[in-house]
Amino acid sequence: MKQESFRIGNAVIVPGSQQLVELPVAHLYTHTQMSLTAHVVHGRRPGPRLFVSAALHGDEINGVEIIRRLLKRKTLASLKGTLIAIPVVNSFGFINHSRYLPDRRDLNRVFPGSVSGSLASRIADLFMTEIASKCTHGIDLHTGSNHRFNLPQVRASLKDKETKRLAQAFGAPVMLHSKLRDGSLREAVAELGIPMLLYEAGEALRFDELSIRTGLRGIVSVMRSIGMLPAKASRRSHAVFPSSLSKWVRSPISGILSRRAAIGAQVVKGDVIAIVHDPYGETEEKITAPVSGVIIGRLQLPLVYQGDALFHIAVLEGDPDAGQIVEELTSDFEQSDFIPPKVGL
Repeated sequence: MKQESFRIGNAVIVPGSQQLVELPVAHLYTHTQMSLTAHVVHGRRPGPRLFVSAALHGDEINGVEIIRRLLKRKTLASLKGTLIAIPVVNSFGFINHSRYLPDRRDLNRVFPGSVSGSLASRIADLFMTEIASKCTHGIDLHTGSNHRFNLPQVRASLKDKETKRLAQAFGAPVMLHSKLRDGSLREAVAELGIPMLLYEAGEALRFDELSIRTGLRGIVSVMRSIGMLPAKASRRSHAVFPSSLSKWVRSPISGILSRRAAIGAQVVKGDVIAIVHDPYGETEEKITAPVSGVIIGRLQLPLVYQGDALFHIAVLEGDPDAGQIVEELTSDFEQSDFIPPKVGL
């Protein structure tokens, strides 16, 4: 059964074709037109409609590369339904290496937006009107922010059965139950009843091969699980550790952070995971894990102020061997440039 043509903006995409669609946003000071650019792949046969977006925060660029590689996959020739890929949502922040828009607004705090509001609000409204509202599923790609590196992880509303199923299908080592945040894309999409995953991996302004390959594999796995792509006859299962609770560890003093525990390290409550000291060696304080779990986020910058978030620890359900997370993940990508960090101090 052949599906109907897909309409987005002023474009009409016929079945079995793909097209770049420019959705005008605003001009730069130079009168250069800025657009929300979507790559639409419209299959010959009907099926789910999935959006995959990246660079909602302009400096979070891993997702841009994930989407580029996704669009080059030959398996898209057998696509059922429609894939809408938006590699750069916040083009203003992207060209300025910035998380924010020119007015310093965080785009992921103004959804669902308004057609007559701020620049951020107008972009959010355009995304919801032309993309999200026309889809049945969504995946939004992010990285750690502000010098923080995240272990590949999926954040989602795991109390929703379909969303949890998709999170498991994605296959990132950790899936974290995350409450909806006011003004976020995830909240606005949830209001439409659309299951959506948020993928976090790596750090801002840096490509990380492990994060990119994990994200690409995860998206393809989700597309197979919802029937957009043919299912594989045999597929290796990957350990996915659910977590309904996580804890940020903050610095008790200002100083220099050293001897930091690695991303993916399994820690027990009370373990020393870092040392903070002053430049002269007169003051030194140990940082201990407040809970038992696995480190899924870590500050990369060694210079810290009192109260800075240093580590993000997820409390895993059951009693998994979380120390194998990085080892198992990297075993799939032996040819990658990623070198696993040593676990521990």
